[in-house]
Amino acid sequence: MSAGPAGGNVIAGAAKSTAGVMKLNRVYAGPQEMPATIPLFPLVGALLLPRRPIQLTVFEPRYLEMLDDALSGDRLIGIIQPTDETPDAAPQLYPLGCAGRIVQYAEIGDERCFVTLMGVARFRLFSEVKNGRSYRNAVADYGPFAEDFREGAGEAAVDREGLLATLRRYAEINDIQIVWSDIREASNEALVNGLSMLSPCGPKEKQALLEAHDLKARAEMLVAITTVELARGDGVGTHLH
Repeated sequence: MSAGPAGGNVIAGAAKSTAGVMKLNRVYAGPQEMPATIPLFPLVGALLLPRRPIQLTVFEPRYLEMLDDALSGDRLIGIIQPTDETPDAAPQLYPLGCAGRIVQYAEIGDERCFVTLMGVARFRLFSEVKNGRSYRNAVADYGPFAEDFREGAGEAAVDREGLLATLRRYAEINDIQIVWSDIREASNEALVNGLSMLSPCGPKEKQALLEAHDLKARAEMLVAITTVELARGDGVGTHLH
């Protein structure tokens, strides 16, 4: 018998921790409260981070099936990037993704659904499991990312002024209007993670931002990526909204 990811038998532990818990407005306190498995939604260029929302339109039959199952289950979906941008029915995946909880859902006609996920915590892809469904399902290891469950973890180490200086330069060069009152009110965590998700950088850079060790490292990486883009003169500002 093979051992599970950090902390022993993940499936048994998670099954015990989620039994009998109300799923409405659910807040997860740590890795031990996460379910044993999670459905995977591979999306090129998608970045989801803790306590930040991502809005998606779902239309492929397999992912409509996944959404239907998630709504009747734990309401969690794993956002994870394929390693190759070339379309593939079963692409290779990066080893790291982020779980999101469904907080808004609407059927919008033409066999399409609109869904908003709120980031919960990152996970390491431990193994994929057969579930008899058309979408992929996996055992996820949340153990290395226990800090993701703690709001504000690592905020004090972030160079907020350095990040804001880069944002100002980016906005000026790309003629972007920013509501600075909202920026001033945002916590360091909301600022770093929100700007990372809004960044128009490529899939590899998005994955690097996801894999950053902590909030400070992510902020530094975001500044570095933005500085490189500004130096190259890539007029990508119109995509940042």
